[in-house]
Amino acid sequence: GCGSNIVSRMISRGVGIARRGGAVVGPHATARAASTSAGELRRTLVHDEHVEAGGNMVDYAGFRMPLLYKGDSPFIANAASIKDSARWTRKHASLFDVGHMCSLKWTGKDATAFLESVTVADIQGLEMNQSTLSVIPNEQGGVIDDTMITKCPDHIYQVINAGCGQKDLDHLDEQLGRFGGDVNLEVAWETDRGLFALQGPEAHVVMQRLIPDKADLSSVLFGGAFNADIAGHPCFITRCGYTGEDGFEINCPKDAAPFLWQHILANDEVRLAGLGARDMLRMEAGLCLYGFELSSTITPPEAGLSWTVGAARRAEGAAPFLGSDIILAQLKDRTLVKSLRCGMISEGPPARAGADITTLEGEVVGTVTSGCSSPCLGKNIAMGTVTKPHNRRETELQVVVRGKSYPAKVTGLPFVPTSYYKGL
Repeated sequence: GCGSNIVSRMISRGVGIARRGGAVVGPHATARAASTSAGELRRTLVHDEHVEAGGNMVDYAGFRMPLLYKGDSPFIANAASIKDSARWTRKHASLFDVGHMCSLKWTGKDATAFLESVTVADIQGLEMNQSTLSVIPNEQGGVIDDTMITKCPDHIYQVINAGCGQKDLDHLDEQLGRFGGDVNLEVAWETDRGLFALQGPEAHVVMQRLIPDKADLSSVLFGGAFNADIAGHPCFITRCGYTGEDGFEINCPKDAAPFLWQHILANDEVRLAGLGARDMLRMEAGLCLYGFELSSTITPPEAGLSWTVGAARRAEGAAPFLGSDIILAQLKDRTLVKSLRCGMISEGPPARAGADITTLEGEVVGTVTSGCSSPCLGKNIAMGTVTKPHNRRETELQVVVRGKSYPAKVTGLPFVPTSYYKGL
């Protein structure tokens, strides 16, 4: 299955640091770093729940995480295989453990200015209790990581990827040392809080049931954030996700994490889902994965993420961000962008990451970054970086799989229409 595609190429990272008031601290850094160096995989707070439910546990970015679930658990009924799990998510609701990702809490009067110097986000223009996808660029305009940023009344909440966590934290700490100012950072990782993603068209029904005291969720649009108690436990919830479906990310207290995991699963609409289904779903939704569609040598315009650079960040006289000279130049003059991310439908076996993309005459014009057999479309889908003008829709190309060329056609993204909640 294409789930192995995501697992095989991710790199294990160590533990992060926190900078508070200018001091670098890491209360559990020594113990965690030691366990990582000894080859022991890190575990989220619901690791045992995965194992009990039949989780096929694999090494993902240095964490022991479920690729899929096997057995007779009622929590995987009709959703056991990776493809069945993906289909269930598209029709009902699935629960993903994303506790391996790293949560950051920024405070201080200069926090917004600092984050705008190290991301392409327009945080000043972001509405209160709203989230946005952004990227952390390097000085060459490449992407260090993609990230979710949420503007809260008393802090800025950020989530970074597990596989990039240590690299990101080192980079942010270096930049913060140069920036100075009143900026404080608190880091929460796998043992500090639970982080779950409830995804699918029935996720809002389940969430409304979980928080009956909360006002009608129909007023919370996709990207919105709010605080609410679930079974008496205070949670920070964002309406977002990585599947193309409506959904919620739930940040909960560490002591309550196993209970709340089971409490959410107790809803009839919900099934467990692992990394394999998550990867298929994000591919169908045309979403980037760091290390595949994104890297330190791919700029946001090349990755199809020009929209993440807010209008205020492009304006004359706007404060610069790392790599802004290169990124803004590409946004103004598209001829500077020589290759672009695009989608393809292909014949034959699914094209995997690294496969060559060629013209009908055999000239290599790109590389597949992700690919699988789509469970929802019943076709082979792939994303890749292709040189212009071969990235245009309907262009006939070929993908090379195990030394043999198969027909492929450039198509628009996403492959499966997204269902983000935009209001009634």
